Amino acid sequence: MTKTYELTIGPLKRELPLIKINPTTTIASFVLLGDAELTAYAAEQLGKKLANVDFDYLVTMESKGIPLAQVLSDQTNHPHFIVLRKSVKDYMNKPLTESVHAITTSADQELVLDGADAELIRGKKVVIVDDVISSGGSLNTAKALLKQADATVVKQLAILAEGPAAKRTDIEYLAPLPLF
Repeated sequence: MTKTYELTIGPLKRELPLIKINPTTTIASFVLLGDAELTAYAAEQLGKKLANVDFDYLVTMESKGIPLAQVLSDQTNHPHFIVLRKSVKDYMNKPLTESVHAITTSADQELVLDGADAELIRGKKVVIVDDVISSGGSLNTAKALLKQADATVVKQLAILAEGPAAKRTDIEYLAPLPLF
């Protein structure tokens, strides 16, 4: 088997290392952190998918979605975005938590919405944005947290849809990413 996968998103190409995550599944490891060029391009393209969407806040999951949400927030003139954290922090007031299992993590984790952010988005329209949608575990957990906060998810965006996620009709993405 080849040791890399060439990902093409628009005019950009990246060689992604192939990583075996269990006996039957190998992924092409996509790490957005540090890739300013790809982050800017992806935000520009995803921003086009939001051109006619009425929303109040972008919501992303820690950590790889943060730079994407930052740039997309700026491009769509939404000066504040919400980050769902992976653990409760001491500064949080009445955090909401949900357990999550992701394909790239061997143990269950949790997603946390700070109570202050929950109040901010209560009754608001939000867009979930992430780098990769795979099994949908993180996405479903994010939606459960946002429902607890009484926010309405009006759109779900990702740079990549991995494996079977590419057949989903409830998300929009820029490119598929195969599983091996």
